[in-house]
Amino acid sequence: MSPVSRRNLLGTLGATTAAVGAGSGLAGGGASAAAASRTASPPPLPPRPVAPVNAEVAAEHSIDYKALPQQVVGVDVEELMTVHTEDDVLALRADLVAEVWKSADGRLPTALPDVERDVAAPELPAFEGVRRIDRLTVRLPYGLSSVVFLLLPRRAADHGRFAFYHNGHGEEPSTMTRTAQALLDAGYGVLLFAMPLYHWNPKELQDPADPSRTVTVESHNDLGPWETPEFSTLRFFLEPLAVAMNHVQEAHRPPSVQMIGLSGGGWATTVYPALDPRVTRSYPTAGSLPFFLRSAPPKPSPTTGDWEQRLDRHPVFYGISDFMNLYALAAVGENRRQMQILNRFDDCCFNAVGHRSYEPAVRHRVQVIGNGHWELLEDATHGDHTVSPFALSVILWDLDAACRHLP
Repeated sequence: MSPVSRRNLLGTLGATTAAVGAGSGLAGGGASAAAASRTASPPPLPPRPVAPVNAEVAAEHSIDYKALPQQVVGVDVEELMTVHTEDDVLALRADLVAEVWKSADGRLPTALPDVERDVAAPELPAFEGVRRIDRLTVRLPYGLSSVVFLLLPRRAADHGRFAFYHNGHGEEPSTMTRTAQALLDAGYGVLLFAMPLYHWNPKELQDPADPSRTVTVESHNDLGPWETPEFSTLRFFLEPLAVAMNHVQEAHRPPSVQMIGLSGGGWATTVYPALDPRVTRSYPTAGSLPFFLRSAPPKPSPTTGDWEQRLDRHPVFYGISDFMNLYALAAVGENRRQMQILNRFDDCCFNAVGHRSYEPAVRHRVQVIGNGHWELLEDATHGDHTVSPFALSVILWDLDAACRHLP
């Protein structure tokens, strides 16, 4: 693939980023300038990007994409949330971690990946402004491995932040490319994740009935034989994030780590920050709905989700917590926030406006807990399954304008 041009990918978004980074000029010099610097107010925030509903796309869709669905009638969404305090958050998080890793202490794994520094990465697009690419290999049970690429920017920003980007179930690379390039341009170290068995990750596992035999698994929905009371296949999805985070914290010590994901990666960007408070800000896109809304999206109907999303496949994990609790867990904590992004006219899944039934309840519950921030961005600017240029502009504004005073 030819080198990625941010001008082509982001258009006018560069103006927003430039406005965020610009400081206010000070007249004079010497001691008077230093004094003025100490007393000057911070520059005002640039306006948050807004965009109208795409009228042409909206006209192509039925009323089912514009009105609340029948499934919300009679549902007390506040009663579906069981977290009311920070202590509730800590207890629920420990229970979820203990279920994923079948551990007694509710602690995340402490393992580190195998690291190859300064590698060629033909699996990736040709990003601009990259100083070095490292390949992190995470060794998982049953002989599975997961590869994570760490991109270090040529010009790291003073903020020192890192960001995870998680792709979904085989989406073509344009969203990953656009998002990662924007983060690199803003001086972030960027880690690129793919779902197990997809993209650059191998498909071979040990046969659970015969460890001497290797089998090829094409779909997450074929993971049933590996799911047992003693082993959760959710480890295949979540452990690479934890192990890569361990490496980033040990090798680079960033003041904060952000996470963005699309589709299945949006699911991961919902669940993993709920389990690991080291993710400071998260932006899951087109990745989940609470279970009471799974039959509401017009396409497909019902939107059951893949193996990792399904209550019938993981009854203990999702019996501990439905998604609204997970949203709160990902948002509560010092300097923490989550912005869920859902595409109203998404041509894949988690579309329409059913989310309007729970958005106020989750946002209010996090406000009541009093430490963190949660909100939902409904993107009606397009009809695709993507992190749109508009959504990306809001993410960048949130990171580099609204959170510019934070680590």
